Amino acid sequence: MSNDVTGFKDISPTTLADFLGREQVMDIGIRPLWPSMPRIAGPAFTVRCPAGDNLMLHAAIYRAEPGSVIVVQAGDVDYALAGGNVCAVAQRRGIAGFVLDGVIRDLAEVRESGFPVFARGVIPIPGTKAAVEPLNREVRCGGVAVNAGDIVVADEEGIVVTPRARRDEVLSASRAKLAKEAAESLDEWEAAHRARIDKILADGDFESK
Repeated sequence: MSNDVTGFKDISPTTLADFLGREQVMDIGIRPLWPSMPRIAGPAFTVRCPAGDNLMLHAAIYRAEPGSVIVVQAGDVDYALAGGNVCAVAQRRGIAGFVLDGVIRDLAEVRESGFPVFARGVIPIPGTKAAVEPLNREVRCGGVAVNAGDIVVADEEGIVVTPRARRDEVLSASRAKLAKEAAESLDEWEAAHRARIDKILADGDFESK
């Protein structure tokens, strides 16, 4: 297996979803928290935080490798997992971004710094720091099972997780699809699309009026 992870930054979640299917796409509740957020892509560093506690995310920012996407399974949306300083330190340490099945605070600071955070929202109340949990175990985030090293790609279109074992296959297939699409004009696409739709309608005994 190659170590080509950076190639995924050129592949949109839309293209990846065509190959991976619904089960690898996080639900629409986890969204970019500020507008025009750039696409992030990197290996998952997985974290589990129980309800009301954010200790392990705060520990993870010092343990994740540069380029990692920290993915967190949180126990609630009532307490913030992180704030401005945590995001600033993560950014300074080269973390690509956060994907959180939970909420943060200090959004204005995070937005100003340009650190990518995909989460369920914002709340001003911080969590406590008491629950010690193992890092880099399987978590469930946005309805998707995520393991350490899976490739996470996130932008305004959504968040898609490519299982580590399928990395090379999916990257190769996605590049081939993009090359094919780039070589096809809109007129060619429209002609093929219309023929396909008309055939489906005819097979379904649709009668044009």
